[in-house]
Amino acid sequence: MGKLIINHHLITPENAPALVEICPFGAISYENGHLDISSGCKLCKMCVRKSGGLVEFQEEAKTVDRAAWRGICVYADCSGGKIHRVTYELIGKARELAAVTGHPVWVLAIGHQLDGCVQTLRHYGADALFVYDDPALAEFRIEPYAQAFYDFIRQKRPSSILVGATNLGRQLAPRVAARCRTGLTADCTILDMKENTDLVQIRPAFGGNIMAQIVTPHTRPQFCTVRYKVFNEPKPSEAAAGEVVPMPVTEEMKRSAIDVLSTQEKPRDIDIAEADVIVAVGRGASGKAARAWAAELAELLGGVVACSRPLVESNVYDAKHQIGLSGRTVKPKLIITLGISGAVQFAAGMKAAECIVAVNSDPAAPIFDVAHYRVVGDVNEILPRLIQQIKGVS
Repeated sequence: MGKLIINHHLITPENAPALVEICPFGAISYENGHLDISSGCKLCKMCVRKSGGLVEFQEEAKTVDRAAWRGICVYADCSGGKIHRVTYELIGKARELAAVTGHPVWVLAIGHQLDGCVQTLRHYGADALFVYDDPALAEFRIEPYAQAFYDFIRQKRPSSILVGATNLGRQLAPRVAARCRTGLTADCTILDMKENTDLVQIRPAFGGNIMAQIVTPHTRPQFCTVRYKVFNEPKPSEAAAGEVVPMPVTEEMKRSAIDVLSTQEKPRDIDIAEADVIVAVGRGASGKAARAWAAELAELLGGVVACSRPLVESNVYDAKHQIGLSGRTVKPKLIITLGISGAVQFAAGMKAAECIVAVNSDPAAPIFDVAHYRVVGDVNEILPRLIQQIKGVS
C-alpha cells in the first residue's frame, strides 16, 4: 500500500481543473485555491501517470519484527462436534514447518462442548491447544468466530496460521486476515518454511496452468488455507500431549447481527475426496457408452465417478467431479483413469493415490508416467471385458 502526495506548490488555477478531470472516480476536487483527494480515491494512479508531477505516489515502507511473532497455529475445524480430517493433515505439516524454525505448534479450537475434540487432537503432536468454548459459539456465526480468532492472534501473535480450505475455513480465514491487515493465500497445495520464518505458499493459478509462489515478508501473521488430502495425515500417538489452554469468551466476542433459529443438515453430495475407489473419465472416454460403463464399473467396485477438466468445461459432469489443481485433490486406495492423457494439472491432483491404473490408447500418454499399471488400448473395448470379468469373480 501507499499514499498519494499532492505537490501543492505546483498547483495553479490553470492546471488544477485538468487534474480534477483526470480522476475517473471524481475523487479530486479544487475549491478556494485548494486541491483535495477524497476517500472516493481507488488508488488507480491515473493522476500520477497523467499529471506531470503534480501528484506522486509514495510507497508505504513496511517492516515487521519477526522475533515478535512466534508459533505455527492450526485452526481446528470442529464443526458439529466432528473434526474435519484436514485438521490432522495440517498439524502434521505444521510440525514439519516448525522443525525449520524451532517454533511451537499450536491448535486453535472454537465452538461449544469441545472436550471430545480437544482430547482427540492432543494425540497429534501439538505443543498447546487454545480453546474458546462457550454456548454462544455452538453454531457457526462469522462475527463471534472471527472475534475469538482475532483475540487469539492479538494475545499469542503466531507467525503463521494454517486453515483448512473447508466451507467454514474459506469464510473465516479471509475475514480474520483482513482484520489483521495481512495477506492470505487460498487453496495452497505446497507449503515450505524459510529459516527467517517466511512461509512459502504455493498454489495453482490461472486455471491451474501455473503454480504461483507467494510470500508475505512485510506482515504477520501469515495466513493460508490448504486443500484437503494435499498433505499426509500423521499417525496419532498413544499418549495424549500438549497443554490445553482455556481462553475466556467475553460478551464483546459473542455479539452478532445473526441469530441462528434452527439448523437442518443438508444431504451430503458426492465428495470424490473421501472416496477409496475412483473411476476417472477423460476425453478419450467421453462417449455415452463409455460413460455408462464407467458408472457401472464404479458401482461394482464401490467407488465414485470423477473426471478431468475438459469434461467439466463441456458440461458433461459437474465441477464437483473434477480432479486436478483447479478441481479436487484426491488420495484414494485405487483410481482407474479412462482416456485421460495425464496433463500436469490432473496428475498433481491424484498422483498420491495408493494404486493407479491407467487405460489409454496412446502408449506415450503422460498418465503412464505416474501409473502403477498401464493398459494401452481402446476404452470402449477394454471396459466391457473388465466389467464382465469383475461380475464373473463376484
